[in-house]
Amino acid sequence: MRTTKISMLMLLALVFTLTLSAKPKIRIIATGGTIAGVSASATSSAYGAGQVGIQTLIDAVPQIKELADVSGEQLVNIGSQDMNDAVWLKLAKRINQLLSGDYDGVLVTHGTDTMEETAYFLSLTVHSDKPVILVGSMRPSTAISADGPANLYNGVAALVDPSSKGHGVMACMNNQLIDAKSLIKTHTTDCATFKGTYGEVGYVYNGKPYYIFEPTYKHTTRSIFNVDNLEKLPKVGIIYGYANCSTLPIEAFFKADFDGIVLAGVGDGNFYKDVFDVAVQAQKSGTQIVRASRVPTGPTCLNGEVDDSKYHFVAALNLNPQKARVLLQLALTKTHDWQQIQKYFQEY
Repeated sequence: MRTTKISMLMLLALVFTLTLSAKPKIRIIATGGTIAGVSASATSSAYGAGQVGIQTLIDAVPQIKELADVSGEQLVNIGSQDMNDAVWLKLAKRINQLLSGDYDGVLVTHGTDTMEETAYFLSLTVHSDKPVILVGSMRPSTAISADGPANLYNGVAALVDPSSKGHGVMACMNNQLIDAKSLIKTHTTDCATFKGTYGEVGYVYNGKPYYIFEPTYKHTTRSIFNVDNLEKLPKVGIIYGYANCSTLPIEAFFKADFDGIVLAGVGDGNFYKDVFDVAVQAQKSGTQIVRASRVPTGPTCLNGEVDDSKYHFVAALNLNPQKARVLLQLALTKTHDWQQIQKYFQEY
């Protein structure tokens, strides 16, 4: 009897020890980009994106296996200039599937050109408080001082830390942790290209994340947008404002029956007069118009220089044109009521 009790105690101690020593389970989803790019030489700035597979990326940073039980999969292998709605839907559905199971976090390797849009889309469509982090690089994997491996390591380090839970979707680039809504690419080639419009939420130092603040806007578990049963998204285009602006782009979207049009307007989301006339006509015909700004920082204010309430336009507020397009696409899966859409722009 005593022997049986001792055996049971030893078994329980073993189970407890194994539980404590179990590493977090992390899945890396690769989509391509510069982080998977290859150049003709280590010093060349010319390269092809999306050339290296997921296992090669993982093997290049063996230290991540000390942090977590890491596995990977290749969703697509493209430059992020070719990112599209179909890949977004596939990615969001896959992440939701993984996080509803026994995975503790997901790392997405992604090109930098459209990283901010993918991050924001995922922040609205992933319904888990487990962390999701996007990483990429500004230099191809074959370059001298490639930045991809450090970003990959820091991303995994942030994922496995308990303090990352509940922060929503982030990017980890150049030691900075930036929330999806604030994330913006500010330079065409610099490794420190990504900034937070309203600051970074934290940083990674010596393999540990340090958080400064948490986003207050709705995201992930508080988001109402569900894409599980969607096969496509509403068609939304962006037009760019400038002096003596042509009406041809907005007319093309209007005639092609786009569901929504985002204006990257001048100043506080202002229209050129001829474009404004077409926008009013399009709005009356059921194409939702959202006013954003080509100015990098600052809000596009509701009922400022344009009477949005009169024309039923929506003001993008703190979203730049490319993120306003993402939210409008998802908003149109729920409603075509401009007032409700405006509320979404205030909440998300």
